[in-house]
Amino acid sequence: MHNIVDVTYEQTGESTKTNALGMREMQARAFEAREHQYLLLKAPPASGKSRALMFIALDKLINQGVKKAIVAVPEKSIGGSFDSVALSKYGFFADWSVNQKFNLCTPGSDNGKVNAFIDFLNNDEKILICTHATLRFAFEAVKNEDFNNVVLAIDEFHHVSADGGNKLGELLRAIMSKSSAHIIAMTGSYFRGDNVPVLVAEDESIFKKVTYNYYEQLNGYTYLKSLGIGYHFYQGRYTSAIDEVLDTNKKTILHIPSVQSGESTKDKYDEVDRILDTIGVVTHRDPETCVIYVTRHGDGKVLKVADLVHDEPKARELIIGYLRTVKAPEDIDIIIALGMAKEGFDWAFCEHSLTVGYRGSLTEIIQIIGRCTRDSANKTHAQFTNLIAQPDAADDLVKVSVNNMLKAITCSLLMEQVLAPNFKFKTKVNDDDQSAPDVLKINGFKEPSSQRVKEIIESDLNDLKAVILQDDQIIKALPGNIDPEVINKVMIPKIIRIKYPDLNEEEVEELRQQVVVDSVIKSGEIKEEGDKKFIRMAGKFINIDDLHIDLIDKINPFQKAFEILSKSVTTKVLKVIQEAIEATRIQMTDEEATLLWPKVKEFHRENGREPNLNAVDPIERRLADVIVYLKALRRKQGI
Repeated sequence: MHNIVDVTYEQTGESTKTNALGMREMQARAFEAREHQYLLLKAPPASGKSRALMFIALDKLINQGVKKAIVAVPEKSIGGSFDSVALSKYGFFADWSVNQKFNLCTPGSDNGKVNAFIDFLNNDEKILICTHATLRFAFEAVKNEDFNNVVLAIDEFHHVSADGGNKLGELLRAIMSKSSAHIIAMTGSYFRGDNVPVLVAEDESIFKKVTYNYYEQLNGYTYLKSLGIGYHFYQGRYTSAIDEVLDTNKKTILHIPSVQSGESTKDKYDEVDRILDTIGVVTHRDPETCVIYVTRHGDGKVLKVADLVHDEPKARELIIGYLRTVKAPEDIDIIIALGMAKEGFDWAFCEHSLTVGYRGSLTEIIQIIGRCTRDSANKTHAQFTNLIAQPDAADDLVKVSVNNMLKAITCSLLMEQVLAPNFKFKTKVNDDDQSAPDVLKINGFKEPSSQRVKEIIESDLNDLKAVILQDDQIIKALPGNIDPEVINKVMIPKIIRIKYPDLNEEEVEELRQQVVVDSVIKSGEIKEEGDKKFIRMAGKFINIDDLHIDLIDKINPFQKAFEILSKSVTTKVLKVIQEAIEATRIQMTDEEATLLWPKVKEFHRENGREPNLNAVDPIERRLADVIVYLKALRRKQGI
């Protein structure tokens, strides 16, 4: 199995150190913005968002005149993250104290919880914890003004959508426009798989954004040294291939596919049984905890397995209760799950997140990866593996399989961008123009000229990359069948204009250059020789001092992932993928034809002939398409 992403971290320990108030690095950064009415906190799993919320909410309750705090989480199990904490023990000026009567993340009917919510608004209690669902139901029973002087914290904020049918989004917009409520929005992933924005641009612009990126978090760990993201492809049933990727020596969360997906056998219970048979021989299930004991094939070691797939309520409740008590690596070895054990699930000892089947949501993938990236003394490496069905030429759904595979690869590309160290890019003035270690100076580079572009670069660049990497045309350009300059100068700016219609053409170009340069640099290999740095681009190492925007624009920032994919599948499968892409080729546009025409003339000059429509090289075929397109255009215009 080839990893598409391999990142090594410095183990600085900075992200887990605390200051005099008991705050970690991310929490202190968020606390600095505590006086803003609307806060959007973007930080990865395990960075301490729940504790950050406690610090900010307590300051609002004690020092800012806010009367109540309501915390809404997507699932009951996540509510435990907001239980009472004696923060004063760590140096803070107050404790987070939750009356269990108003922790509504407990079993019971929605009617009873809505009544408790209303009771909370009308008494002297300060803090309430509930699910998103309870918040939605309660909102229908109260008035907008009941949220005056209340701080509303929404955990896993990506569940909100600007789409008109999203109830949580409607609720949020109503509270913001018709009450004096303070809003704290928290998310470990601001990407939605459906391409619908979380907030419309006007609403998002009034939020103070606090961003703590994945690299800062993981680089500041004490134990975790590296992270790998890879793919394994199978034919037939995944249960026959699971032993190729399931390493039972590693603490693993295994997510089986959705019953609606093509990878599912449609019998989730049988799938669990087959996985258990792959591991070893089941000896018994503990009636007190529902932990399954399996004697491993080969050496007879007894492994403890948690089954979160079976729906029997009592068993589910017992095993979830047991998992909450896990204190040591030996307490559990493998967790098998379907819809659970994703966002908000804390098992710090997890070394391997193994996911079967394509996941259409970037958010879901990022959350799953986050399950294994917590810092823990039992591991130095974390691994995410996606087991995906291999396209088959004889399959009527070959186009769907190819599309799913390419979309999975684009998720890896995004994670590579998110997980890599950040650079700042500036214009190089002359050969003697030196720069700091985290600054790259590039000839011809356009720095942002407006505050708006600076803000996008500082807090939204990964969000923009997510939109770009979910675009169908970009996905079809992954294998290198589109000229890199078309990707960089035509396709990417078109996406920027749609996402940020308020930008002028100069700002679009500045943002385009930032996206392209950042993507190319982060996907390139950097090495040092003496006092010189070199970066590998387009198959060769280039002195960083010689970088020019024109050179970078000639690089496909996304092709590396496809090259790794090419090594992971057979020649026959690769041909199936390329043919499926060829069958849905992107139509030619005036912009692309104009950009490529000089390259057509250059090809003719170098080869003494026109590009061939049937050439093996996809770029040559695309240049031939230009000639066909321009001839048709001339005929149409009567030239």
